[in-house]
Amino acid sequence: MKENLTRWLYQAMGFQNGLAKTQRIESISKATKPNKTEPKEDSKPDHMDISADVKYISWLKEHPSALSSFQEMMDAAKGKWVVVFLDYDGTLSPIVNDPERAFMSDLMRSAVGDVAKLYPTAIISGRSRQKVYGFVKLDDVFYAGSHGMDIMGPAIQASSYDGKYQSRALDKQGNELTVFQPAQDFLPSIEKMLNELEETTSEINGALVEDNRFCISVHYRHVLQEDFGLLEKKVQALVAKYPGFHLTRGKKVIEIRPSIKWNKGDALLYLLETLGFTDSSDVLPIYIGDDKTDEDAFKVLKCRGQGYPIIVSSNPKDTLASYSLRDPSEVLSFLVQLARWGELM
Repeated sequence: MKENLTRWLYQAMGFQNGLAKTQRIESISKATKPNKTEPKEDSKPDHMDISADVKYISWLKEHPSALSSFQEMMDAAKGKWVVVFLDYDGTLSPIVNDPERAFMSDLMRSAVGDVAKLYPTAIISGRSRQKVYGFVKLDDVFYAGSHGMDIMGPAIQASSYDGKYQSRALDKQGNELTVFQPAQDFLPSIEKMLNELEETTSEINGALVEDNRFCISVHYRHVLQEDFGLLEKKVQALVAKYPGFHLTRGKKVIEIRPSIKWNKGDALLYLLETLGFTDSSDVLPIYIGDDKTDEDAFKVLKCRGQGYPIIVSSNPKDTLASYSLRDPSEVLSFLVQLARWGELM
């Protein structure tokens, strides 16, 4: 009965083509490992699921599916230079229990590669640039790690940015690129903090400290609820000793970042400048991401009045995005369509 009611709601609202099936396997998207203190998802009564479906359908009115809206979006892109920006975790790969195993599928890698052959493409992630490259393994893509604080981009140096933090580099094919690292001065402190964190959090089962070069991620997905308060206090106490840093929050992660005015939105602007699109009215950036940190990039596109910010979420949430995709499987479908569209232009 619930399934029939949900299907009727989707059809009544006109979303039957843009929505995935409600009876889907969640391992493809936001996989979590419940601990003993958390209720199991299947314990929720059906009426709660139906209520969530209705809220999601209402949210879709403001953030329509980028799949069902694809043709409309691309009609406005004709005659413009498309530039593609992608988050990694939760966008190109599912959220997993072990961050070291956030592998993208071969199909996703192929789709990103096809897109990169047609349009300038960059991956902007909170991970270190080297880690993201290790997952993606594509040389036709630009990479921005540590929330954009470590960018390997086009060879042209951006005149609007401090040359002190820009240097030349060569990729594996010998092509010249520019590396931009606006948080270089913080590296000595980050190394000290890493050592202290690994020591002070070692007694908390499930806590994982990840070195993302210019920021530090403290994962607590496997930490018991009763231990989270202690972990949070330890992280806060450490950051208090380093006034040049601050905390941000993500999905089951606390991040320590240098206190500079730099985020994924700034990284997007930097890459657009090095690509020659600073003041261009003929550029159409597409940014796809799933986390709070991606909202900074969405904000930039909104302020520029150009491009398409797309949120990846199967639940309604506050966002500046104009369009939505449910999960990485829909991101894959969108990228495949984008590559096919580009080949026909």
